[in-house]
Amino acid sequence: MYGFCPPSATQDLQTHISRCTDEVATWMCSSRLQLNANKTEFIWMSSSCRVHQLPHQLLRVGSDLVTLVSIVRDCGIYLDSYTSMMSHVAKTVSSCFNILCHLRRIRRSVPRPVLQSMVVSLVLPRLDFGNATLTGTPAYLVQ
Repeated sequence: MYGFCPPSATQDLQTHISRCTDEVATWMCSSRLQLNANKTEFIWMSSSCRVHQLPHQLLRVGSDLVTLVSIVRDCGIYLDSYTSMMSHVAKTVSSCFNILCHLRRIRRSVPRPVLQSMVVSLVLPRLDFGNATLTGTPAYLVQ
């Protein structure tokens, strides 16, 4: 669930999100499903100059409380509370570097065209996935 509000209305938004979550949990219960509050995350996103205006209280989901986090993963994209995309870039670079390290170990065991094909099929999709979310980020992050 997503919501937007000015810093002065964060309490109202938090109440609204809790109410929506309760409705989803009720619907899931009627469909014989269960909302796992342990896997539920809650994040406030704002600019660094407004972060001090945000509340630090927990979000209620049913009878459970969900803690506030600074990084969430949504559809494979990592979002941080400052909307800087730094965490997504760092996770992507780490993942690609890990694959390249594994490929380096086997580089002498496979022909060069096979190694190139493995790089294209294992590394490039990770770099391409979600790159539209990097629009507007500083050039040093994109590079």
